[in-house]
Amino acid sequence: MRVALGVEYDGTEFAGWQVQPEQRTVQGCLEIALSSVANHPVKTVAAGRTDSGVHALQQVAHFDSDSKRSERSWILGLNSNLPDDMNITWARPVDDDFSARFSALNRSYRYLIFNRIGRSSIRANRMWWLFSPLDEQRMQEAADLLVGHHDFSAFRAKLCQAHSPIKTVEKIQVTRQGDCIAIDVKAQSFLHHMVRNIVGVLVPIGQGIKPVSWAKTVLESRDRGQGGITSAPEGLYFVNVEYPEQYKLPTVSAFPVVW
Repeated sequence: MRVALGVEYDGTEFAGWQVQPEQRTVQGCLEIALSSVANHPVKTVAAGRTDSGVHALQQVAHFDSDSKRSERSWILGLNSNLPDDMNITWARPVDDDFSARFSALNRSYRYLIFNRIGRSSIRANRMWWLFSPLDEQRMQEAADLLVGHHDFSAFRAKLCQAHSPIKTVEKIQVTRQGDCIAIDVKAQSFLHHMVRNIVGVLVPIGQGIKPVSWAKTVLESRDRGQGGITSAPEGLYFVNVEYPEQYKLPTVSAFPVVW
């Protein structure tokens, strides 16, 4: 039996999703819990890897097991064996041709910025705190220049292992609610640090340090050295993965409570 899972986690104390030697990772904790509930060793495949400090509201993973458990039993059994900073939101049997990674139609991330002069103890490790005022309308104008099918080499981490820097960004939406700014990015797939590097370009534009056209200049340079900084990991959330309707997978809210 192949089972798909919705996985939610606070990435603050994790060294990212992927299993690493002598590191606390989301995948490592999940596979330990799964092996306990299934009564045999279990390996997982995820929709996408997240870095150290990055959160997820709707990571999707799948695994194979001969153990017969109800959806309720998988959820309750796993959550009783997982640490407090991660949990399973749903479990669903799927066809053997389903892949959490390769069956995905698109993935969505949300980046949260806390924008006021004073810091917030409540939002620490949940948002990137920036005290200088940001103009979200300028940021949106710049974001619009990045939507579409482009070579995103200028937004790619040095150690990115993707075969091609060509990606299609379906949407970048910048919204403000009080002191909080959200940047929502949707694409079929992403390069390593791509969203955080997009935010690193939008922020100087929102601060008025760079013109709106700088976003296009960076994009067309195809040179990571021409871009901005890589924004802080704590503001990034993996919020959703969409799959073909045939799999009938649940969805979750894309709005973190810190909003």
